[in-house]
Amino acid sequence: MTTTKPDFVYVTYIATTPEKVWQALVEPEVTRQYWHGLNADCSAHVNVSDWRPGSRWEHQNQDDARTVHIVGKVVESTPPRRLVFTWARPAEAEDASKHSRVAFDIEPHGNGLVRLTVTHEDLERDPQMLTSISGGWPQVLSNLKTFLETGRALHGSRSAS
Repeated sequence: MTTTKPDFVYVTYIATTPEKVWQALVEPEVTRQYWHGLNADCSAHVNVSDWRPGSRWEHQNQDDARTVHIVGKVVESTPPRRLVFTWARPAEAEDASKHSRVAFDIEPHGNGLVRLTVTHEDLERDPQMLTSISGGWPQVLSNLKTFLETGRALHGSRSAS
């Protein structure tokens, strides 16, 4: 019998404050600075919502069409400590059985550090999504860490304003 790991968990420590991590997750002006791939030709993305429980959120490409790649609903929003939302392809937005769930836990860790734990769960129904986010989250979160600590994302074409 083979078992698969249906959840993805990523923990990183960032030299910043919980408030700055929160801001980087929810404010499009900040998100577009780091939420992109590590290749120079990757365009920036933003997360758009009012971040109240029950509200819709969208993960949009900042191309001319503002292409929406992922959608969901905000489940929990406790600034600056915890953000939880569902995650689905736009075509599957109305089918809750196709949704996974992402939680960001933001904890002060002493000496100016923040421990950020990202847990993406309920992926057992969608192995393709698990494969996709398993490569995507490490890039995005490495960019987030580098951006918050240095003002520049890893691929270097964007800088903090």
